[in-house]
Amino acid sequence: MVPADARAAIRQAALDLGFDAVGFARPELAGNVREWFADFLAQGYHGDMGWLATRFDERAAPQTLWPEVKTVVVLGVNYAPEGDPLAGLENPALGNISVYARGRDYHDVVKSRLKALARQIAAKWPGDLKVFVDTAPVMEKPLAMEGGLGWQGKHTNLVSREFGSWLFLGEIYLSIELPPDTPETDHCGQCHACIDACPTNAFPAPYRLDARRCISYLTIEHKDHIPADLRPGIGNRIYGCDDCLAACPWNKFAKTAHDSHFVARTALPELASLIQLNDAAFRLRFAGTPVKRTGRDRLLRNALIAIGNGGDRSLAPLVTERLADASPLVRAMAVWALGQLLDAAEFAALRAIHLPREQDAQICAEWQ
Repeated sequence: MVPADARAAIRQAALDLGFDAVGFARPELAGNVREWFADFLAQGYHGDMGWLATRFDERAAPQTLWPEVKTVVVLGVNYAPEGDPLAGLENPALGNISVYARGRDYHDVVKSRLKALARQIAAKWPGDLKVFVDTAPVMEKPLAMEGGLGWQGKHTNLVSREFGSWLFLGEIYLSIELPPDTPETDHCGQCHACIDACPTNAFPAPYRLDARRCISYLTIEHKDHIPADLRPGIGNRIYGCDDCLAACPWNKFAKTAHDSHFVARTALPELASLIQLNDAAFRLRFAGTPVKRTGRDRLLRNALIAIGNGGDRSLAPLVTERLADASPLVRAMAVWALGQLLDAAEFAALRAIHLPREQDAQICAEWQ
């Protein structure tokens, strides 16, 4: 038997460990979630994130992932920035990094706290349990809505009445049954600020995201060349995008994060220095942060696009050096950036030197 005060004890223990939001949900998703997710995949909105489709049933039904689950504890950690999250967009010499990735990797921080909480729960109420942080087939945002933490806004991200758009999520699946919280309801109303804010028009409709046009997807998940028509909209964003999150009016209720792990470790990087990084320097520069997961080549791809968008001709010599880079991904974006920085005669002179040596089809296309 589970004591009646178990919920209160678990909630307090979670808050003591540094979680800011705690909710309890049945291991069930709202009736429209499965249909919404199936349509998302059918439309191809997931791009090349094939892992979203391969374990569809486990995502759409928590008990398919783990039949023993009877309660889901949903937890949130506030990472709201102190200042304007979009301030970095005003300086084209800098590479703008999404707020969530400017400090320590949240996966490590949140998972450590989840395990600590799980140990406390198991010590008091023996039973199997599992912890998850964004790395398993778990529909985190719908479960957070079921647990009363917030609702999925028109930008498809979670919105909280207390924390706005700035919550990291994690879950503990319990084999013990606890009373659920009341699910949160949608409070977006007629607002469409998040949709209007998107630089690449990634929302085909409210509550629908086409990841193939999303800057976060393109700069982080997408491993290939970014489509040319989407590059101008990226601006100087080199890792992620906060525009739709920052536009949400509910952020006016958000309080600045108190957790030192998520305070920006350094200033936003200069694009000129980024494109000179080799692999070892890249790993050292971004160790312990989410940025490391992109790898050096993709980050330089993004930085070169940002340089091309910035239009600073003084960076052309540094960009030209990347024409000899070992990565075709980097070489291609160096060509594109030079096409934005140089006049036609200067670009043609470089093409006459470099194009005859090039074997990669994408790079040859960029030279045309």
